[in-house]
Amino acid sequence: MADVVAGSLAGRVAVVTGGTRGIGRATAHLLAEAGATVVVTSRDSGRAKAVAADLSEAYGAPATGIGFDVADFDAVGTAFKAIAEQHGRIDALVANAGVLEDALIGMIKPDLIERMLATNVAGTITTVQAAARVMMRKRSGAIVVLASIVGEHGSAGQTAYAASKAAVAAVARSAAKELGPRGIRVNAVAPGLIDTDMITHLPEDLVADRVAHTALRRLGDPMDVARAIRFLISDEAAFITGQILGVDGGLVL
Repeated sequence: MADVVAGSLAGRVAVVTGGTRGIGRATAHLLAEAGATVVVTSRDSGRAKAVAADLSEAYGAPATGIGFDVADFDAVGTAFKAIAEQHGRIDALVANAGVLEDALIGMIKPDLIERMLATNVAGTITTVQAAARVMMRKRSGAIVVLASIVGEHGSAGQTAYAASKAAVAAVARSAAKELGPRGIRVNAVAPGLIDTDMITHLPEDLVADRVAHTALRRLGDPMDVARAIRFLISDEAAFITGQILGVDGGLVL
């Protein structure tokens, strides 16, 4: 079984946005391990290229890094055009780039809403659009977007973030209906509390309380989410589309 997993994505080109940290980086490693040619993207081109170099060294598979902001519509189009020209195809997209800012309802300012929607919602739609245009040429492809259990169930102090992630789940469902007839699958993963930089600002007692209310009694690891993403991209999920897969250890039951 390990050999099947190791070569299950051989010959495929996978783009991972926000691929230099946390879930994105873990996903990039698993896809490269499975044989994919991985394109790592980040707003910081230097970090993207550094992670790509790590992938190439670790797995002996070609990997490239490219810098652009998913909230910049023109930059996304230019980047995906360059990726398609370099590799001749795009078989998978992991739309992972996102931002998190907490604020109570009474403290939410317009610029926070704008940043959240520009990156998490518009950025996801734009990257899905750009990747799908390339995938349609071969009438095949798999897309995974990053939603959140917060978008499904809400969280005090995270109204703007929850709204953005609920929108991402809606993107997955709608895009799946539209792109399915063209051979392109679209799914989402909805992580729970995952041990990444995005939770370092949370008080220790809050994290401990969340863990205590998680059925598996632990924080999630980025690899827990990355494995779910790899599955949804693989042929093992060939008849799965339009789904929101919770990866939360039983935090929401």
